[in-house]
Amino acid sequence: MTPTAILGQQLAEETITMKMLHVATILACFVGTVSAADRPNILLFTADDLHAESLGVYGGRPDGLTPNLDAFAAESLLFNRAHVNVAICAPCRAVIATGRYSHRSGAMGFMPAREDVPDIVTTLKAAGYHTGILGKVGHSTPKKSMEWDYHFDQKDLGNGRNPDIYYQRSQVFLKESRAAKKPFYFMVNSHDPHRPYCNPQKLTAGAAMPSRVYKPAEVTVPGFLPDLTGVRVELAPYLNSTRRLDDTLGKVMQALKESGEADNTLVLFITDNGIAVPFAKCNTWFHSTRSPLLVRWPGVVKPGTRDDTNFVSVVDFFPTFMDVTGTEGPSGLDGRSFLSLLKGQPQAGRDQVFTQIDSKAGGDSVPMRCVQNENFGYIYNPFSDGKFWYRNNNEGLSMAAMNQAGKTDPAIQARVDLFRYRVPEEFYDLKNDPNCLHNLIDDPAHAVAVKMLQDKLVAHMTKTDDPMLDAFLNRNDRAKVDEVLTATYGPKKRGPVTGKKKQVGSNRKSAKQ
Repeated sequence: MTPTAILGQQLAEETITMKMLHVATILACFVGTVSAADRPNILLFTADDLHAESLGVYGGRPDGLTPNLDAFAAESLLFNRAHVNVAICAPCRAVIATGRYSHRSGAMGFMPAREDVPDIVTTLKAAGYHTGILGKVGHSTPKKSMEWDYHFDQKDLGNGRNPDIYYQRSQVFLKESRAAKKPFYFMVNSHDPHRPYCNPQKLTAGAAMPSRVYKPAEVTVPGFLPDLTGVRVELAPYLNSTRRLDDTLGKVMQALKESGEADNTLVLFITDNGIAVPFAKCNTWFHSTRSPLLVRWPGVVKPGTRDDTNFVSVVDFFPTFMDVTGTEGPSGLDGRSFLSLLKGQPQAGRDQVFTQIDSKAGGDSVPMRCVQNENFGYIYNPFSDGKFWYRNNNEGLSMAAMNQAGKTDPAIQARVDLFRYRVPEEFYDLKNDPNCLHNLIDDPAHAVAVKMLQDKLVAHMTKTDDPMLDAFLNRNDRAKVDEVLTATYGPKKRGPVTGKKKQVGSNRKSAKQ
């Protein structure tokens, strides 16, 4: 059977199931079913590895890259200081599911959360919500006991890259929810613009063509990467994937509108981490964790507004969704509701955000801890010892181009060395250097600000029982730091040393570009 025929058969089977569910719902009405009319639905749409500044409403180029998202933003509240707490897919989504930082749930990488940790799906189901997910099912389901009512993963969604299939699957879920007379929690996860980027000459099986394709000359290279030919060649198909993401968002919003539920649905759009190139995804620099956050909620959120003041992050989603739905949430959540911000009301204490990395794909434990505020960012890298050679699976043509250019350009080579070896401490002036090109950790002019952020990080690590606290407090004792790393991650989770020892500035400071 063709993929279209298989999909048709599956949808027919789902329609029969939906009708059976409708009958059961009618019978349930006789024993007392509470109407869902006053309980809002929630639709959380996530992109995969999206650079926040690719969106037109966040200053992205080329013009017109994200027409559906820009139109959605015109109906939404735009948060300009939104972040994910972990810039890696699985642990980021575990934070969303559990409302806890990674070390508080156990999901410190590509690993499950502890079964005793409450999750948002089980909580909302117990409160009468119909739950569904499209794409990224495994990464978004960190517990075996966390069961969605409706779920289809990458292979059933045109490799997670077919807007029309997302539309059809969304239609079925929304009809199921209406037949059940239940409000819904629907997590829709595009697999775009995750690698492999969209090459029209070698389209991934099942994937659709984007509504527009781009050339290297149309690329605006992010400021944390050098403007090299290889970088542009890689980022052109990334733009294709971003356009297809936008196409998918448009089709899902079409399904929601046609369902008649749009006016009673809180819709949020985010990415799970920054773009999958060096100096973004799998790190804690500004563009690693910065996320677009667009929130549409007719009758509550004022359309076309923006919040340039408050820091919000995905650890806040669980308590916010509890607040929005009137559900009594579990204890132990690390975030806090930002419902008041959605209503246009002020909220104190949102002047900073905490982000982290523990373990990445491949098993290496490369702990990083970061605190950022309006002006500055401080990063502690306990794994950096001058020998450990950092790498990830997101380097591609961009890193190859940097490696080549570094042979004749000392500034680019210095960037490569920083990426590979890091330094234990980094401090950036984010107002003047959001691309984190100049480490000011040893600049006397910033000593007070460094100490202030270090103190905030210690307070946060203490409050959340972060196992890296002892490493930070003993950060000038390499043997003690290594002891903490081994006790936390195990001797086999530190990864091999595959590079040669390099000097990257001083022990504290990186070479400056």
